[in-house]
Formats: sequence, C-alpha cells, structure tokens
Amino acid sequence: MIEIVPAKYEAYAEAHSEPVAPWFEELRKETYATMEGPQMQVGRLEGDFLKMLVRISRAKRVLEIGMFTGYSGLMMAEGLPEGGELVTCDVDPKAEALAKKYFAKSPHGKKIQVRMGPALETLKTLKGPFDLVFLDADKTNYGAYYDAVMPMVPSGGLIVADNTLWSGKVVDAPEAEVDTRALVAFNARVSKDPRVEKVLVTVRDGMMLCFKK
Repeated sequence: MIEIVPAKYEAYAEAHSEPVAPWFEELRKETYATMEGPQMQVGRLEGDFLKMLVRISRAKRVLEIGMFTGYSGLMMAEGLPEGGELVTCDVDPKAEALAKKYFAKSPHGKKIQVRMGPALETLKTLKGPFDLVFLDADKTNYGAYYDAVMPMVPSGGLIVADNTLWSGKVVDAPEAEVDTRALVAFNARVSKDPRVEKVLVTVRDGMMLCFKK
C-alpha cells in the first residue's frame, strides 16, 4: 500500500491522538511477523478514527465485514458501551486464531462475536439493526455487501468502506486491475445514491462514510 499521507505527518498525528492499549502494538507486530498481507491491518489512526465514529454515533451494534487479525474490530469494540455488540466476519482461520488471542487480552473482547465463512452467506443469517457497518473485505464484492447491509442499517446509521482510494489507483490507474475497477465503480455508485449522505475522507487508504438518511 502506497502512503497517501507522508509518514512524518502520520507520526505527528499519532503523537497527538488518544494513546492505545499495549496489546494493539503487540497485535500489529505479530501480524507483520506472521501473516501474509499484513498491510491489510488498519493503522493506528484509522483504528482510533473508527472507535471515535462508534462513540459519536452512539452505536450499540456494529457489523464488520473483514476481520483479518482483529485490530479494527477490537478498536470499535472499545468504542461500544457496556452491553454493546460487534459481529465480525472472516474466512481465514489463521487470522481468526490471532484475532481471538488478542480479543482475550482486552476487557472489550467479550463484546465481539466472530462469524466465519463467506460473508455474503453469513449476512443472510444476521438480523439488524446495526448502527454502524464497516466494509473491509474483498473489494470485488463491496457493491454486494453494500446492498446486503443497507436494509440492516436504520436511518441515522453509518456504512463505512475502507480502501476507497486504493493507494491512489482509483485516480491514477482506474482500469489497472479488477480490485481497482471494483472500487471505482463502488465509489461512483455511492456518490450517486440518494439514500445516503457521503464523504470520502483521506484517512490512510481512503474511507467512504455513508450516513443513511
């Protein structure tokens, strides 16, 4: 993943943001040491941003599509009130084992339910409402995930999609490969969807925020 924001500015922002619990740095290091594609893990600032979105939206139930090693899910769980719930979906058992290891370290891990299997199948078994949905799985299915979760999100809820700048390729090389084309199509579709107010923010690799009217 190409840095969109230079590292020195990221470091300055991190130094002036809320500190994170020690297990988040442990999780980051173990993810980079043991997992393929460790850059899929959200960064420190994006994690803090997600937690803040959960807090300011007063979410009680969160749905995450694409758990990976659990950094983003655990961050969002910290933002939930006592008794809140986060349902997170993934297909990789190695990632699941690492995520659960760190969920067990946190007092907020008890808020998290892990659902393994293809997310589109898992979604058929879930009932809303979910106050916030975070999309961070395979990019070619973003449109399908968006359709599937929209009925589960109430008016005033949020859908947040990660990687919507895709290292700048959505601008610089929009026809480059299948994931880029899928994200270009997703961004264009959301920008024209009258059901949501939207803003694409340049946090890390781009995040599309959709507020359901």
